[in-house]
Parts: sequence; structure tokens; C-alpha cells
Amino acid sequence: MGRAERQGDLFDDVVRFCEGSLPANSIYGLLARERDRLFPDELFEDLFQASGRRSVPPSVVATVMVLQRLEGLSDREAVERYAFDVRWRYAAGVGGYGGGWGSFAHTVLVDMRARLRRSTRPDRIFEVGLEAAHAAGLVGRRRVLDSTPLYDAVATMDTVTLIRSAVRGVLAGTDAELAAVLRAALSSGDDYASHGKPQIDWDDRAAREELIDSRARDGFAVLALLDGRELPEAVEQAATLLATVLGQDLDQGLDTVFRIARRVAKDRVISTVDPDARHGHKSSARGFDGYKGHAAVDPDSEIITATTVTPGNAGDASVAEDLVADLLDDDPAGHKQPPPVKPSAGAAQDAERACVYGDNAYGTGSFHDRLDQAGIEDRCKTQTPTAAGGLFSKDQFDIDLGAGAVTCPGGVTAPIRPARAGGGTAYFASACPACPLRAQCTTAAGGRTVSVGPYEQILTNARVRQTDPAWVADYRGTRPKVERKLGHLVRRHHGGRRARVRGTARVDADFRLLASAVNLARMAVLGLRKTAHGWVLAA
Repeated sequence: MGRAERQGDLFDDVVRFCEGSLPANSIYGLLARERDRLFPDELFEDLFQASGRRSVPPSVVATVMVLQRLEGLSDREAVERYAFDVRWRYAAGVGGYGGGWGSFAHTVLVDMRARLRRSTRPDRIFEVGLEAAHAAGLVGRRRVLDSTPLYDAVATMDTVTLIRSAVRGVLAGTDAELAAVLRAALSSGDDYASHGKPQIDWDDRAAREELIDSRARDGFAVLALLDGRELPEAVEQAATLLATVLGQDLDQGLDTVFRIARRVAKDRVISTVDPDARHGHKSSARGFDGYKGHAAVDPDSEIITATTVTPGNAGDASVAEDLVADLLDDDPAGHKQPPPVKPSAGAAQDAERACVYGDNAYGTGSFHDRLDQAGIEDRCKTQTPTAAGGLFSKDQFDIDLGAGAVTCPGGVTAPIRPARAGGGTAYFASACPACPLRAQCTTAAGGRTVSVGPYEQILTNARVRQTDPAWVADYRGTRPKVERKLGHLVRRHHGGRRARVRGTARVDADFRLLASAVNLARMAVLGLRKTAHGWVLAA
């Protein structure tokens, strides 16, 4: 491991120029002043061997990674900026061009990300910044949650391209002998050598159906030959992907011909290049392809306290507990958060009750229940029940969980038939035909039914709670802050919404590095500095 020179040159022109020209609260000033305390070379010692050729000092590389992510640059652009931008050299502590590390190859950044990813503490750059924020008293016990789309870095594939690409992946991963056996089973005449689709008359329906059927049969023939064989991990993964693609997009008719299914599979793979990407919906009218970046923000200091990334089709509430794990005193699997460091003036903060804010996506019964069990104040909004066509909604029925019965607007009471997973269903079929309110209640031939979930009372209480004017005022004054912060994260200056890498794990690490860079920029504005008494803010 290379070590940075900590004895700076007082007469270095770059240092003198930057100290006289840059604002004290700039990210460059913060890194130049506190870099050795935030990212000391020793922080990365476990990533390197005890002997061998010395590396670029990891404190320098970490500084470049933070600035690179803040400005949304590629690896080549980042090392070029480091070589020629005096602000970057000042922040990295290498000064002018008379000594130090003048430049290094862009592959150093690739290598550092790979080393961090393989380590036992891959998110240490984010963690040390958050620890400093905790120590300075910037992180309280309130959290605001939200998510934002992250568009995938690959093209979404149609069914033909998916199948051909999956077959090509299997053939490319097998040895020459097995590949020859697999190719002998291909009956379509396609050699699967090119990425492009075969040339046919796309206006001819019969030609399109023949193309789909023949490539599907090739795929199933390959899987049949691989069945029962002991395969290398790469080939097994490629075969699993092929099976997934064939199963999600195809239906076989009574004539045994394979055709594209007239439906969208629930967890549809949209690209073999990035199998983790998914179709997502931020709203009913706004769809996207890729991932979701989830974040928890302290609304007072605007410090990001946790992030995670999921495929685009994951619900926001599915990772809500991970985002507030520090409040729940529970580390989510695979995303260890740093232990909270109590600030020196933390007596008032310790007495503050934890509180979580979220929109309708987080207002699920299970999350409400989890917050209640942990003693956390709940400011997550819950969707009001609706019914299609303006019919009576669920909240117009009187649900008496104690009596195990539901009373409809017409005054008819039906028992709740319990379900194994909790809750149950109330059936009004016998009363509906003669009911004068039927036209306002249901169009179903079998009459109206009301489903009662296992968290029905919790959701009812949440809906009542959110009608309180004080609750509404607090929610409206606090929750929008996370939307502004997410806007900072994905604005064009930071690289936009487009994912820069492929795969959930890599996108997750990249999103957390971006959060770290934005946090450090925020702490620079607030005047964070290290003193003999610890991390403090400028007066």
C-alpha cells in the first residue's frame, strides 16, 4: 500500500493559490483539510498485500472517487481532471507538479472499486462520513424515506433478442466439446454468431410466428441436453437465465406452436446483459426500466443516513426497515450501517423520540406495525381505500374486528371468514340481490365481498391519525425535504438518473458512493472540521 505524503510544502503554488481562492466551505477545502482524518491510508490497509510494488495512496484514490461521483465523470475523465485541475490536486493533498502523484491510469479506479466490493467493509467511504456527521451532532432521530428511478445502462430487449442472447450466452460459456453437442441440437439453422435478429419480413405474421417457434425450440433443446449435467457456475447461470427467458415470454398453444404470451410476467427479465434490471413504475402513469434508489434523510441537516438499491419492480416498503435500521437497532443483511456515535451535546437529542416520514408507498400494515413495536413515531401516510366506478369503498363498511363481522352501508352484517395468513373475507352474496344500494356497491354477479387484512386495525388507526391537522402540518412541512435531496442526487451534474454500471450490487455501491459525496459536500457547507475535542461545526 502506497502512503500519501503528509508533510505538505508550505511554498507550493497550488496550495497557496487554492487556499486564497477557494471558499472555505467548498468540498475541495473540506477534503484538503480533513482528508487524512476521513480517509487515512490505514483505513484501506486490508485491501492490499504486505509486500510488492507500492500502489497509488488509497487516500488519494478515495478523494478522486468522491469528486468523480459528485461531478458525474467517467474514470478517464476523472483521472484527467485530477491531472490538470488544481482544485482536485489540492483536495487530494498532492499539491503542484513538482512532486507527488502527477497522474495515474484510470484502471486504478476500477481496481479500487473491485477491492472494496470484495472486502468485508465495502461501504467504508460512506460510513466514515456518516460517523463524522453523527459525532458533530448533525444526525438526529428523524428520518424521511423515498425512492427515485435509476434507468438501466443497457437496451431493453424484445422476446426474440432475449432468447437468442440467452442461447448465445450458454454456447459461449461451454467448452468446445459440449458446444458442438449443443449446436448439433439446434434445428432453426441459426448459428447464433451475431447479435442482430434474423432478417425476415416482419409484416408477415406467419414468418414472425415461425421465427419465435424455431428459436424457442432451440432454447428448449439446449436445456434438455444440459439437464442432469454437472456444469461450471458460469454455464449454470447462463442456463438458468435461458430457462427464465423461455418461461416468462412464451405460451404453447394446442397446436404445440410456441408464441409470445399476451401478458407481462410479474418479474420479467428485460435484458440478458443486465438480468437484474426490471420494468418499474414510479406512478400508475410513469414507467421506467432499471432500478430504484432508496434513501433515508435526516430532515434537519439533510444528511443521507442510509441508501439501498432494488430492481425497478420492488415496492418501496420492501426495504423500509433497512433504511431505518439505525433507529430499529437492527443491521439489515448485507448493508451494515455504522454504529451511531452520540454527539457531545447529545442529551437533548437522546431524549428526542425517533420519527419516520414516508408517502403512501410506505404506509403498509407491516411497516406501521414494525414502527409501533419499536416505539417510533409514525408519520407514514396510508392510502385511503378506493373502489372502481365510484362504488362504495371499503372504508364505508363498518369493520368490527372484535365481533369478527362487517356491516355494509345497507345495514346487513356478514361474518368474517378467517384466512390462514390472518384476516379474512366477509361475503354479502345472499343479501345483494334484493339490496336497493346494489348499483352503488357492486357489479359482481356473486355480490359484494370485503377483504379484511391481518393489519386491518393498524391501517384503520393510521388513516384516523393522518386526519389530525397537527399531523398533516408536520407531514407537509417535513416530507418534501427528501424529494429535494433526491433531486440533488440525480441531477445532471451528478450523472443524471442513468445507472453507470450493471447489476444490483454494483448500482447499489455506486449509489451509496454518490450519497457519500453529496453528504461531504453538505458537511463542507455546514463547516465541518476536526478539533482536539472531535468533529464540530464552524460557528
